[in-house]
Amino acid sequence: QVQLVESGGGLVQAGDSLRLSCAASGRTFSSYAMGWFRQAPGKEREFVSAISWSGGTTIYADSVKGRFTISRDNAKNTVYLQMNSLKPEDTAVYFCAAADSRSVFPPRARYQYAYWGQGTQVTVSS
Repeated sequence: QVQLVESGGGLVQAGDSLRLSCAASGRTFSSYAMGWFRQAPGKEREFVSAISWSGGTTIYADSVKGRFTISRDNAKNTVYLQMNSLKPEDTAVYFCAAADSRSVFPPRARYQYAYWGQGTQVTVSS
């Protein structure tokens, strides 16, 4: 079992930056691929970024590539999402998720993630 708690959301202006954190419980954090998803009002939850269990591979949605950076600190059981050059269309609830995957490439499909946090709101004003 893995429990996930996100933090770092807030209200910012377009062009600003935020760093989201996701703290995980459990001693096997380093065995899990970690992902970030987001859900805007009236829309489906969508993939944002993911990082492999080792941290060696990262993947991004096209909409955030070049602006967002995912990283992990296995010693702190924490995964981060650094978000730069934020846009109003980035407004959403952001969720972190854990997948029991030792693949080189982390998964990007929602169904592949077994554990989810409660989410943190990110609002970007224009």
